[in-house]
Amino acid sequence: MIARLWQSLRFRLSGLIGPRMVYGYRRHDGVYLPRTRVSNMTRIEYPQRLELGDNIWIGHFNLIDASGGLSIGEGCQITNYVSLLTHSSHIALRLYGNAYLGQRDPKGYLRSPSSIGPYTFIGPHSVLMPGVHLGKGALVSAYSFVTAGEYPDFAVLVGNPAQVIGDTREGDARWLQKHPELAPHYAAWAGRENLPQ
Repeated sequence: MIARLWQSLRFRLSGLIGPRMVYGYRRHDGVYLPRTRVSNMTRIEYPQRLELGDNIWIGHFNLIDASGGLSIGEGCQITNYVSLLTHSSHIALRLYGNAYLGQRDPKGYLRSPSSIGPYTFIGPHSVLMPGVHLGKGALVSAYSFVTAGEYPDFAVLVGNPAQVIGDTREGDARWLQKHPELAPHYAAWAGRENLPQ
């Protein structure tokens, strides 16, 4: 009896203190995003510099660093254990060693805005460095390390460092052939010219 009560209590408490998705997000400008979901176990630094669209899903145990400015377009999915970075001090720390603390403008310190286009998917354990600009409909494979740069719409990125190896529209074409009724929805965000043939 006591064991069953303890198990029941433990289950109820895990929902309060364990990972869970929080539905709805209020941006720094007061706009409420009712369809955006963010895990209670994701850390968002500098939320006042984070621009979010709606219908975004940000999973568990992520670091979202918006100190340099970060834009995440509508419909993006950021899985688990992802780091989205807009600053990096590792080069400056190596250059200065113990003298790093207290430097006003350390050489090697990187700060650069980043952006993630609408309807992009970022796989687990990925790192996006400062200055990454992903186009719409992109896919970042699990365990990828994405360095600063411009990446095209619908890019499939894989590896360390990540490289473009494909186009998400190829996979989307199979789904749209099976379900042609979805073409207007797809065209609404991707553009009619991007409908896979």
